[in-house]
Amino acid sequence: MEFEELVEKVASGEIKLHQVERYTDGDKKLATEIRRRALEKKLGVKLEDIGHYSIDPNRLIGKNIENMIGVVQIPMGVAGPLKINGEYAKGEFYIPLATTEGALVASVNRGCSALTEAGGVKTTLIDDKMARAPLLKCPDARKAREVAEWVQNNLDYLQEKAVSKVTRHGKLRGVKPFIVGNNLYLRFEFETGDAMGMNMVTISSEEIMKVIEEKFPDVKYLALSGNLCVDKKPNALNFIEGRGKTVIAEAVIPREVVEKKLKTTPELIAEVNYRKNLVGSAQAASYGFNAHFGNIVGAIFLATGQDEAQITEGSHGITLAEVTPEGDLYISITMPSLEIGTVGGGTRVPTQREALSIMGVAGGGGNPPGSNAKKFAEIVAGAVLAGELSLLAAIAAKHLAKAHKELGR
Repeated sequence: MEFEELVEKVASGEIKLHQVERYTDGDKKLATEIRRRALEKKLGVKLEDIGHYSIDPNRLIGKNIENMIGVVQIPMGVAGPLKINGEYAKGEFYIPLATTEGALVASVNRGCSALTEAGGVKTTLIDDKMARAPLLKCPDARKAREVAEWVQNNLDYLQEKAVSKVTRHGKLRGVKPFIVGNNLYLRFEFETGDAMGMNMVTISSEEIMKVIEEKFPDVKYLALSGNLCVDKKPNALNFIEGRGKTVIAEAVIPREVVEKKLKTTPELIAEVNYRKNLVGSAQAASYGFNAHFGNIVGAIFLATGQDEAQITEGSHGITLAEVTPEGDLYISITMPSLEIGTVGGGTRVPTQREALSIMGVAGGGGNPPGSNAKKFAEIVAGAVLAGELSLLAAIAAKHLAKAHKELGR
């Protein structure tokens, strides 16, 4: 069929949106054009800007997107340099931030400047695991306990018989069982290298379920996710147990740097943090005892092809600030559930891969495996600390509204 005939048939519904590739000899870029033109025709709108892009649909459709019609473009800025003294990230880094919120990049940039002048950010990776929690229906609670104990005692066997069959990179390292009546939730914890790992642990967990059902015929596997993973939802479990990378960033900022660059004092920043981030968040029963983790996490996730729904857990965390005996400012952020990767998923999109390359973390991390993702986690934590410091200082100095008037309107 000719181009215009295909557009007409898609617009009329004779050809469904997901069927267009069948009529373009596998040319996914052409199929993208046809879908967009058909939508324009059907809805009477123009989608010219959505149709302007540099990435190749042939590399994305079937892996990252379905029914593609074009792209949404989000402005990307860069903050830095930020000096990081980490276990994996060492040196000065520029951080790509994709956002439409005026003042955000400027604020993070100011925090980077203050932290770098103070000698940099110290980052510490506390834990690294991805979780998936399938649900099993058992005859009763006693059987659920029996199955849980068997699983806990046979992790190596499950690695060999199930996990190793479907992945070379995933390693089953632990399980935490939860029993509610006759329901058994098995929260499996995996090492996933440089991948964020959700697909890896999902496929691995399904293989484990097959082994368990064969071992225990009276136990029924009901759901691959029983919601104790916990994925893409605010929750206490990930806040406490961690999921993905658990990372801390901290710094001591001399009083003169606080006064000169941030236009306030260590005492005021510490008091604002206590009364806003700790007391205020407690009153709100928030899972984020912080000022705006989500702003920085979200902007980095969009820039680098992370799973944007996991900004939810990435926004969990605690900001601490106190005055040292010498009168300087100690500030730290703790991120219990930063779910990120440098391979797979959206990281393969060319623009997002370029953003990762700005930080030197695109692709696999060499020796040991997973080093790039760990380095990336430390950079994200450093950027979040910069954002928290700058916003707290702006609030303490009463500059927040002024900055948004100048940069956000």
